[in-house]
Amino acid sequence: MSARKVEQESAARHPRETPDLFGHREAETALLDAYRSGRIPHAWLIGGAQGIGKATLAYRMARFVLAFRNPKSSQVQQAPTLRVDPADPVARQVAAGAHGGLLVLERGLNDRGVMRTVITVDETRETISFFGSTAAVDGWRVCIVDTVDELNPNAANALLKILEEPPQQSLFLLVSHAPSRVLPTILSRCRKLLLRPLETDDVVRAAAAATDIEADDPALAEAAAASEGSVGRALSLLGGDALKLQQRTAALLATLPSVDPRELHALGEALGTSDRVALAAFIDGIDRWMSERMRTGDANANLPRLARLAEVWEKIVRAARDTEAYNLERKPLVFSVFSMLADATR
Repeated sequence: MSARKVEQESAARHPRETPDLFGHREAETALLDAYRSGRIPHAWLIGGAQGIGKATLAYRMARFVLAFRNPKSSQVQQAPTLRVDPADPVARQVAAGAHGGLLVLERGLNDRGVMRTVITVDETRETISFFGSTAAVDGWRVCIVDTVDELNPNAANALLKILEEPPQQSLFLLVSHAPSRVLPTILSRCRKLLLRPLETDDVVRAAAAATDIEADDPALAEAAAASEGSVGRALSLLGGDALKLQQRTAALLATLPSVDPRELHALGEALGTSDRVALAAFIDGIDRWMSERMRTGDANANLPRLARLAEVWEKIVRAARDTEAYNLERKPLVFSVFSMLADATR
C-alpha cells in the first residue's frame, strides 16, 4: 500500500464509534466487577499514555451501563466483558453523540471556529444541568471527561464541586494522560485505573479495527513497532513521512545542547504550514525523548535538571496546542522547542 493510500485510510474512528477493546482486560474486569457489585464508585480516573485506549474503555463502560441499567440483572451478572452489540440502540445513539444519558466534556470550538486549548468552566457547568434536570432517559447518567488534563483551573473546580456531592446513579469517567498532574482534590474522589501501553500485536489489531487498513499491512507493522504501545502514536506515524520526521527529530535531540541551526531550519520546513500529522509526529518525538530522560533517572540523577525538563515539557505542550489551534508557522515552534531544551540540558 502506498504512503498516500495509508495516509488517506488512517483516519481513525472516534472512540465512541469503536466497539472493541484490545488489551486492558484487567482494567475492563475491574469496571465490570465493580458495576456487578451494585456499589460502583461514582468516579473513575482512567490514566495512562496517549493513544492506548483510555477513551475507548470509557465509552465502552458508558455504553454498557446505559444499555444494562440494572447491575443485578442476569445480562450484567453473566456478561464476560463490557461489550455492547454495535447494533444495540444504545450503541447507535452513543456513536451518534445523541444519547440523553451521556454527557461528554471535551475541548470545543470558540466563536471563531478554532479549537480551544482547554475545556472551559462554562462547558463544565453543563454537568449541573445534566445531572439536575428531569431525566431524558431512566436510570444511569454518565459523564466522560476527555481529558481532565485539559480543564482550566475554574473548570476543574466546577467539576470538583459536583464530584463532592454526586447525584444518585451518576458515573464519572475521567480520562487523563498525566494523572500525577490532576488536582489532588479530584484524585481523592476517584477510583484510579491506570492502563499500561499495549503489546505491539494489540496495537496492530486495534489500529486495523479503527481504520480500513489491513492488519498485515507492512506500513502498519512498522508504525506499531515504533509506537511504544500507543495506537494513537502508530496512526500518527502512518502518513509515510511521519515516521521519518520523528526519526529526524530524534537525531537532532541526540545532539543537545548543541544543535545545528541549519538542521533546525530544515526540520521546520519539513513540518510544513498546516500538516497536523507532521506536527503530531514532531511533538511525539519530543515526548518520547523526554519520557526516556525521566525513566532513566537514578538515585544520583540531577533532580533540578529533571524538574527543569518537566517545566519545559509543559511549555512545549502549550506552545504546540497554540500552534495547531491558531495554525501558526511551525518553524518558530521548532526553534523555540530546541532552545528551551538546550537551556534545560546544559
